[in-house]
Amino acid sequence: MSENSETLTAAQVMRTDVPTVTLEDSVGTVAALMVSSGSAGIVVVEGGNLHGIITEADLIGREAEISMPSETNYFDATIVSDGGTPFAKDIRRVTASTAKELMTSPIYTIRDSATMQQVATLMVDHQINSVPVIDDTNALVGIVNRAELVKVIARMENQG
Repeated sequence: MSENSETLTAAQVMRTDVPTVTLEDSVGTVAALMVSSGSAGIVVVEGGNLHGIITEADLIGREAEISMPSETNYFDATIVSDGGTPFAKDIRRVTASTAKELMTSPIYTIRDSATMQQVATLMVDHQINSVPVIDDTNALVGIVNRAELVKVIARMENQG
């Protein structure tokens, strides 16, 4: 039987050498690990618990410009537009010095028994690049990045 996205499982397409950092590891440590591991996602783990994930987008976003909220005075009131949580999140991201400050949390995970089709659907629906894979005990057993899925798709499309 040939492979297809409905029969391949996350366990069959995941990387088992999951790069991890702790909450207090520096952004420099995270970036260096991302480069040396070749992984698009670094899982933040502390005490055996998954706390978050740091992706290439998180690191690149740290270098992006942020837009200051604009203020408009109207009689005795000052109205701030584009302020609030998104601005606060941008400030937190660009000033982050630790994995805890930079990570995305909560994170999406998927079981090792999930099909490749389910992994792809999760990635597309939530616009994510890396998905930590857990087993039935919620232990981290792997990670699937889009690059792994592309390799499998290329192999499936060129069978024949």
